[in-house]
Amino acid sequence: MTNSAKRAYSAYSSDAMHLLGATIRAERKTKKMSEAELAERAGVSRSVIQRVEQGDMTCGVGIVFEVAHIVGISLFDAGPSRLASQIKQVEDKLTLLPKTIHKKKKVINDDF
Repeated sequence: MTNSAKRAYSAYSSDAMHLLGATIRAERKTKKMSEAELAERAGVSRSVIQRVEQGDMTCGVGIVFEVAHIVGISLFDAGPSRLASQIKQVEDKLTLLPKTIHKKKKVINDDF
């Protein structure tokens, strides 16, 4: 039997996920939507919605983003057209950067 170790997350990451989960719960309740309704719209189970709202760090980022979008939370403070332009900017920047990153090799001075 495999004993899987629990992944440790930074306090910042844990707090951010807790905040996002609580914000999702608040927006869902503001829109008078049940957990079951949100789960159906997101295509996941009700227990996944509960885990997202509790700030469970093991939830898939795609699921969390989808649930946030369904309840009306804008994660990047931009609409779809603005996101497209930001994606284009980042992709343009990535084309200018090296494809791979290599650490510099340590030069050995073997002159005695």
